[in-house]
Amino acid sequence: MHRLLTLETLDLANLAGQRLFVRVDFNVVIAGSKVVDDTRITAALPTLRVLLDAGAKLVVASHRGRPKGQTVPELSLRPVAHRLAELLGRPLLFAPNCIGPQAEAQVAALEPGGLCLLENLRFHPGEKANDPIFVDGLAKLADGYVGEAFATAHRAHASVVGVPARFARKAAGRLLVEEVEVLSRLLGEPQRPFGALLGGSKISGKIDTLKNLLPRLDVLMVGGGMANTFLAAQGHDLAASLVEEDRIETAAEILRRGDELGVEILLPEDLVVSTDFDSAQPGEIVTPNAVPAGTMALDIGPRTRKVFAQRIATLATLFWNGPQGVFEQPRFAAGTEAIAHALASCPGFTVLGGGETVAAAKAAGVTDQVGHVSTGGGASLELLAGKALPGVVALEEPAMDEPALNGAAGAGG
Repeated sequence: MHRLLTLETLDLANLAGQRLFVRVDFNVVIAGSKVVDDTRITAALPTLRVLLDAGAKLVVASHRGRPKGQTVPELSLRPVAHRLAELLGRPLLFAPNCIGPQAEAQVAALEPGGLCLLENLRFHPGEKANDPIFVDGLAKLADGYVGEAFATAHRAHASVVGVPARFARKAAGRLLVEEVEVLSRLLGEPQRPFGALLGGSKISGKIDTLKNLLPRLDVLMVGGGMANTFLAAQGHDLAASLVEEDRIETAAEILRRGDELGVEILLPEDLVVSTDFDSAQPGEIVTPNAVPAGTMALDIGPRTRKVFAQRIATLATLFWNGPQGVFEQPRFAAGTEAIAHALASCPGFTVLGGGETVAAAKAAGVTDQVGHVSTGGGASLELLAGKALPGVVALEEPAMDEPALNGAAGAGG
């Protein structure tokens, strides 16, 4: 991987009046007209402030939800515009479309140091399709590009790869640079012992990450629904629990490979089971070889919480992705909460892998005690799987034998 182009390569002293297309990830939860969790908005503020202070005109763009190329009023970014203005402490413009005359008029009205937030990119099918005509419409709005959407860097969408390809003047924002540097450190030479704690419902989306991390790990802890498939690979009958039957052999292969590499692999020693998610009755605590017929494993048990926490306390580096149970239900949140507090007490460098993991840590009130909280679940897993992220590659310095165009006139002005 080449080095990322940073904000400094934009020549900040000469940005006054320049229009910059800033791709952020403001895919946040909104209730009514209020932003419920502004974590992703606040994460982009350092980059936005640097560019605004330099006198640039910012054209800020994001997607929200999955509108499937249609205009869905409930997925508008207008409430995000209100929250962003509050956080920045300054007024901003909102364009009711992300391309076309309305967007162009709002951008034309920007003063140096001004900001315009465009409407949801995914209201257009051209965004996910990386359609050249849609890319043209976005690129017309700017003279350069800044990528600050790590959470979508694994998607080869128009605003992530198509638009930066049109500009010589482009860079990665502060957040994207930090994300790549921290996660890449886990694949380099992390402080040891190095452990990974994986959870969530399925093993499917994490196989490549598991295989790439395994040779680098000293310890692997697996909980949540995905642990069921590993337990099944050991011969346990998990009754009505979620088990990916087509991944049992994969789980068995990972267990064998870990043994060959001398990696300590910890699986649940006890489980909290129930016949349903919604009953008011507390779950029953059982061992993996004694799961009653008709019940499902919905959390790790107290013995497992203690074992995992004790091991976490010995680690110099820890990566956590995925809750340990159905943490949205208070009856099955104890395992995830216990792990979150163990992570907060870990003396080593800790990394949270985005998505539900961050939501779980927030619920436990420990995010401010974590070394790095990633904004991208899928993106962080793909990077740790050793895959090139399109949105990162688009912002790397050219190789020595490639022309160094950065700083030349943009192609989309």
